[in-house]
Amino acid sequence: MSEVDGARLFREGWIAGVRRHFPGEPKAGYVTPWEGTPEWEREAAGAVCAQVRQFVEVSAGKAGRLSREQKGRFVATCWTAQMYKHFEEPKPGYVADWAELPKWQQETDADIFEVIERHFPPS
Repeated sequence: MSEVDGARLFREGWIAGVRRHFPGEPKAGYVTPWEGTPEWEREAAGAVCAQVRQFVEVSAGKAGRLSREQKGRFVATCWTAQMYKHFEEPKPGYVADWAELPKWQQETDADIFEVIERHFPPS
């Protein structure tokens, strides 16, 4: 699977998670399909997907034993690093610490890890 495919998988996992966990109607930008996703966000999604894939691989699949919170924290931390890469002064919500994220976003980040984990089992 290419980096673009991984980025799309990440985005699809994000959209599915938002639809599952967001209370009420999410902002349009949260569920924008791949075709409407900005380039910086596509690049960030691809990088985070690659980081999760590598993490699962180097743990010989034992990353599956992490709690949902640990999985979500990993995705959130990787995402935060990408925000600093792409923006000199990122919006505070883009770089919020785990405890500051809304519950729906924490659950969505954990879902993303699990989607990637299922698609890329360790070899």
